Amino acid sequence: MLSVLLDEQPGGRGMTGRMKMRMSGLKRWLAGGLLAAVAGVAGAQVPGLPPNVVNAWKATKLPDSALSLVVQEVGGPRLVTLNAKEARNPASVMKLVTTWAALSELGPNYVWRTEFMTAPGARPDAKGVLAGPLYLRAGGDPQFLLQDLWVLLRELRLRGVKQINDLVIDRSIFGQVATDPGAFDGAPDRAYNASPDALMVGFGALRLLFTPDPAANKWVPLIDPPLPGLKIEGRVEWSEARCPGAPVVTTEPVITQQGVTIRVNGKVAGSCGEFSLYRLALSQPDYATEVFRMLWKELGGTFKGQVRSGMVPPDAVVLASHESPTLAEAIRQINKRSNNVMARTLLLTLGAERGRRPSTVASSDAVAKELLARQGLDMPELVIDNGAGLSREARVSADSLASMLTVAWNSPVMPEYISSFAIAGVDGTVRRRLKGDGTAGMAHLKTGSLRDVRSIAGYVLGSSGKRYVVVSIVNHEQAGAVRAFDDALIAWLTEQ
Repeated sequence: MLSVLLDEQPGGRGMTGRMKMRMSGLKRWLAGGLLAAVAGVAGAQVPGLPPNVVNAWKATKLPDSALSLVVQEVGGPRLVTLNAKEARNPASVMKLVTTWAALSELGPNYVWRTEFMTAPGARPDAKGVLAGPLYLRAGGDPQFLLQDLWVLLRELRLRGVKQINDLVIDRSIFGQVATDPGAFDGAPDRAYNASPDALMVGFGALRLLFTPDPAANKWVPLIDPPLPGLKIEGRVEWSEARCPGAPVVTTEPVITQQGVTIRVNGKVAGSCGEFSLYRLALSQPDYATEVFRMLWKELGGTFKGQVRSGMVPPDAVVLASHESPTLAEAIRQINKRSNNVMARTLLLTLGAERGRRPSTVASSDAVAKELLARQGLDMPELVIDNGAGLSREARVSADSLASMLTVAWNSPVMPEYISSFAIAGVDGTVRRRLKGDGTAGMAHLKTGSLRDVRSIAGYVLGSSGKRYVVVSIVNHEQAGAVRAFDDALIAWLTEQ
């Protein structure tokens, strides 16, 4: 990059020998100055960057101490560094650590299995009654959806099962991993705060569907799935105004003797059309239980017993099984869409597969760090915490992230890893950013955002064909001001 910044401009063909010597000396002086700046000369402001990117940083009015920055040519030297070894909260960029550790160790074709099992010889009788309990061995599938459970239950019906007496769910792959969904930010009903669970159905989230009724000038709310004991109270007012953007509706789940009431309030323009909100109202175990009961009933089955926790007997046999999409597909959801609970579940899976069962957050963190160390990644400051970046305690340095991205680039599973990143101006969390002719599609990125954190990391393809690793992390109460700087940084690299 120094050669790019210091190349002579066209038109120097007529220089004298003395001029060439002076220019050569000037280039050495400039190069030395930039290298010294990169090394951290006091008073330098984001050294090594072009004026427009420097000005974008100055426009944030943030101190240089708030920024950690690394730019490195893949297979080449580091071109820009600033506060690179400072331990920072990376927000959702931590998902890159979790997904890399899991992908590099478990492989892109790893799958999760969820199985219905019975005691040996237990089969439904002529009336479809299954003798003894039905066991469900939960495999920690982070992408087990409502329709997947429906297919599994349908397999039971096809095998002649009509009546289930007891359902015993074995969650022993994970330990005590449930958390208070309101502990992080006081928003316990937000889907991004969902706890992981060995049997997580549809991320444990309800869909609140609001359909417009223009004739009556009102919104009609529906709950999906329509579980018993759930209802909506309150009102979303109808407006004839032009749709200003995403609808704003407040929600508050309230536990009552009859179940859970979700109180809604807001005002939405009819021109916005049908919209959905995803909210938490039940714990993961309660949600899975109620969905099981509902789907089994819809399929014509009867359930006479209880749903309880327990262990699958060692000699149990599989009656019906579901296999998840591959890990390579899972990390695309985690990184492109920044799915928190999937990332948390993936970290626990890594701990369960390469550590001891039942896995916990602490044991899984230790496994991930050990795996990274075996790859030559010295990350003493690393605090993975829950693996999703939805944390006040998570820490990593820009230096460590850049080193990890370099190791990943030289790995056989690099294609699967980089394809999980959002593509600038195309999809994921950066689909609405960097949409210019020269930048759209040229960068694979992961973003992070918390109240006082903004981060971006990934790979950028320059116009020369060179590829660059970039990591930018800002920790400051005004971190939201950094977006234009990050965009200018990426755009500059696409021009190199």
